[in-house]
Amino acid sequence: MRRPQAPSEIARLVTPVARVLDAAWRRMHWWLAAMVVFYALSGIRVVKPGEVAVVLRWGHVVGGTHGPGAMYALPWPIDEVVRAPIKQVSELRIDTLRDAGYGGSLDPVKEGYALTGDHNIVHVQILAHYRVRDPVAWAFYGPYPDDVLRTEVSSAMVRSLGEMGVDRVLSDGRKELITTATRRAQAGLDAAHSGIELTGLELTRLAPPVAVAREFDAVQSAFIGAETAKKQAQAYAQTAVPAAQAEANQAIQSAHGEAASARARAESDARAFVALAEQVRQNPVVVRERLYREAVEHAIGRANMRWVPPPAGARYSDFRIELERVPAGGGGEAADEPSRQPDGRPAQQPPGED
Repeated sequence: MRRPQAPSEIARLVTPVARVLDAAWRRMHWWLAAMVVFYALSGIRVVKPGEVAVVLRWGHVVGGTHGPGAMYALPWPIDEVVRAPIKQVSELRIDTLRDAGYGGSLDPVKEGYALTGDHNIVHVQILAHYRVRDPVAWAFYGPYPDDVLRTEVSSAMVRSLGEMGVDRVLSDGRKELITTATRRAQAGLDAAHSGIELTGLELTRLAPPVAVAREFDAVQSAFIGAETAKKQAQAYAQTAVPAAQAEANQAIQSAHGEAASARARAESDARAFVALAEQVRQNPVVVRERLYREAVEHAIGRANMRWVPPPAGARYSDFRIELERVPAGGGGEAADEPSRQPDGRPAQQPPGED
């Protein structure tokens, strides 16, 4: 009969540990079961209104997108749920082209700047407004795709500035600059499959370097003055041109009226002359005498004098007629005195006259 061997040193050390583990298992196995249940329930997620959820299982999209409400995904690290705020417009400040405040050193390591098409330096600070358009593509960049957005917007702005002159950039070309840069930045984001849509770019600062800011301000002031003078000239032209046109039309109408009046007078004089010529052909002596007397009476009447014609049939060389000036009012003693010859005798009165 063999005698029992003494327990080895290893068995003597393991036995107490086994007893402790056995006692712990008997008391805490239900805690482990509860932890497993809680781990399984951790896959329940709630998607808020205005969001959609994308499930990534070991880095691959599964199940498409999930709208607002409760959903279930396998616990981490198997599944990763990425929430995309599709209705929220976010902002990102881009300072890669801005001066860092080192006194205008223009050190490309410390300062950010861009070159215009005519090789002038400008500093730009941009505020990008964006939202998530494609949640699946956006999920691969994570909820903060700042790097890709900052890179694409900065690249688009540098390229757009390089196609414009500095005077246009700092004056009336800012709107065109923003439109062109936004279009190019969006094309870059689409090519990178970022899932981001730019809703707008805002230039919070667009200025030349500090060292030449005064000169640029002078150019800007001169440009504004030229535009103001141009608008004033256009406003004056809008009032002066219609006034001149109206005056010209009035002058034309007046000229037409004067021409018609002069033509009527000329036609009337022509008809009177033709009638007089016909009278001369019929009775030249009477007409000549009448014309002579009318002409003399007209000439002397303008001089305020009285003219006594010679008797009919008398020879003009046999008479000498003295004409006395008649006062403007007419009448008076001078008007009642008879005409006299140079020797003082009364002038012969024509028959039938007192």
